[in-house]
Amino acid sequence: MNRREILGAALALPACGAWAHHGWSSFDQERPIYLEGRVTAVRWQNPHVELELELPPALRVPADLASRALPPQSAQVDGKALLAKAQLPTRKDRKWEIELAPLTRMEAWKVAPIKPGASISVVGFTPKGEQQAVLRADYLFVDGKVYAMRSSPA
Repeated sequence: MNRREILGAALALPACGAWAHHGWSSFDQERPIYLEGRVTAVRWQNPHVELELELPPALRVPADLASRALPPQSAQVDGKALLAKAQLPTRKDRKWEIELAPLTRMEAWKVAPIKPGASISVVGFTPKGEQQAVLRADYLFVDGKVYAMRSSPA
């Protein structure tokens, strides 16, 4: 890709991409959030795959969430404890921006590109104080599979 193509691609990024590339420190990692719904937009790109998720009106944390099998990953994450603590957001927004992993990690997990209209669920973290309807996913549930977003497969 030449410089002109890179600049053009950068200028074409949506405004919501501004929150996409950052560390974990701005997220409330003590309060995992559960979201599910229908994907309305997808940005399958680096630095992170981003989705727009429309939540159903009667969102609930599934009763079986804490008992779901999780894949081994290279990061030291207590996934079972995270799922057991998952709760609904306090924000009442129906549309949320979901940040998944970088493309290289999505490929390592063999996640097929997600299309608008797909039903997914995620557990992750919001910015401290839920200042925005943004969730950085730690676990992605799609098509009966679960993927860890924080690290590569073990």
